[in-house]
Amino acid sequence: MIEVWAPNVERVRLRRPGHDDVELTATDGWWRSDLELADGDEYGFVLGDSDDLRPDPRSRRQPRGVHEASAWYDPASFAWTDDEWTGRQLAGGLIYELHVGTFTPEGTLDAAIAKFPHLLDVGVTHIELLPVNGFNGTHNWGYDGVLWYTVHEAYGGPEAYQRFVDAAHAAGLAVIQDVVYNHLGPSGNYLPEFGPYLRTGSRNTWGDSLNLDEQPVRDYIVENALMWLRDHHVDGLRLDAVHALHESGSHPTHILQELAERADALSAHVGRPLTLIAESDMNDPVMFLPREAGGYGLAAQWSDDWHHAVHVALTDETVGYYEDFADPQALPKVWTHGFFHDGTYSSFRERDHGKPVPDAAASWRLVTYAQDHDQIGNRAAGDRLTATLSPERLAIAAVLTLTAPGTPMLFMGEEWGASTPWQFFTSHPEPELAEATAKGRKAEFVKMGWDESIVPHPNDPETFLRSKLDWSEPTAGDHATLLDLYRRLAQLRRERPELTDPGPGGRDAEVVDGPGRRYVLHRGDARVFVNLSAEPWTVPGGDVWIATTEPTVDGTSLVLAPESAAVVGP
Repeated sequence: MIEVWAPNVERVRLRRPGHDDVELTATDGWWRSDLELADGDEYGFVLGDSDDLRPDPRSRRQPRGVHEASAWYDPASFAWTDDEWTGRQLAGGLIYELHVGTFTPEGTLDAAIAKFPHLLDVGVTHIELLPVNGFNGTHNWGYDGVLWYTVHEAYGGPEAYQRFVDAAHAAGLAVIQDVVYNHLGPSGNYLPEFGPYLRTGSRNTWGDSLNLDEQPVRDYIVENALMWLRDHHVDGLRLDAVHALHESGSHPTHILQELAERADALSAHVGRPLTLIAESDMNDPVMFLPREAGGYGLAAQWSDDWHHAVHVALTDETVGYYEDFADPQALPKVWTHGFFHDGTYSSFRERDHGKPVPDAAASWRLVTYAQDHDQIGNRAAGDRLTATLSPERLAIAAVLTLTAPGTPMLFMGEEWGASTPWQFFTSHPEPELAEATAKGRKAEFVKMGWDESIVPHPNDPETFLRSKLDWSEPTAGDHATLLDLYRRLAQLRRERPELTDPGPGGRDAEVVDGPGRRYVLHRGDARVFVNLSAEPWTVPGGDVWIATTEPTVDGTSLVLAPESAAVVGP
């Protein structure tokens, strides 16, 4: 059966190349036909008195882009081999965030499969893919998606996506898909022609908000989430910017709680963990608190506070939202309590912000990272920490990331200190949209005090090409040394239960007086000593599990070199 929700129009026709149009019949805003389509059949809808073809809002495939006809794809036709896959829980895991188009030279899902041995060697357990759904153009971060049920054709389309997930499971890797439910991209969004998908007069940072008062719109979101989890066998979803999901209160259940409930029900049915992770600017543990305690019941959320505290400690950069994290207690606070702003005053927001994380909440429910796509790509030049930090400080970032109480996440290439930037890139075919995007981005950075001359043009193809990883680097010089450190730290995290203990005990942290910043961070009996000063530092001795620079022994004490870190057992 063919069906489409289109309450905005009084006539809908199904159009197929080489066939007469088929009139659909309506019931309560839903238009239907008993016509059956075969795999690969192209089709679209013609709305009202127009003669323009529109793609299916639930299209599974767009072979010629988001403005053209859809192609019928039956996800059940794929021959899965992951019958023995029982999934991976997030607790104790190591997430690796990657963008399909820039992860390999080819920029495809099939090419990414060939890099699984590298990820396994690092110790990765979960691959998190940036959005792969349909957007206009050839390359994009993915957050300009307009057809949420598709897989971008240049990545290989839906069948390549299923091959990717199947191969990941065969290798023992879970897959988390980044999905965007808070806005639609600026080109190819035909949903408002079909129905009231967007909330009139309500905008967030990226565009019009979704109209969550309409049940079919809520269903559109929930059923999309279930499609990834059920039809494509993914193990979890990262929900982009959920603070921009505007609820009027007309529904008794928040959309995030509804997503969590439906995912939990599917998890019970398929017999494997299904993990929902929120990206939230709210610093509110409601995201991951259990529903019995008044929370939404998601598995986890990203913690930008952790990133900001580590970034400032390593770089001394204190502009904009980094200002508050100049506080020497910022790193110890996020280490022990999760959020830095947990009801405290935020100078960037000019108000109190956040709520405390309850002591009983498992520490792994916060995803923590020293770098991610946003914190790199939304810098003026898209520069990684590699561009400004010494090899010694990059090594300290590795230690902090992989000994943290949260669930650690790496951004692709971080593990070897990739020298390639990761810049904001688009491929808008419309010149006016490309220029508007570029001008808006430059104006935003000028307002923040950046030099506009270093901001690359998003639509310049070189901006995209510069952002591709250089796979000749991991075996060379300082890159290889850093990669070996990440491997050893990930192995230590697997071997030492202190480093994955989710409980609140043993997570003390302190700043030690002296020149520069010095921290003692506890994970049970393990201590992480971080010396960000230019002077040696004498600390209590113990069994050195890992050190970025081997400390010297002075009686019962250890002497840490300047700009070094060590993980020390009892």
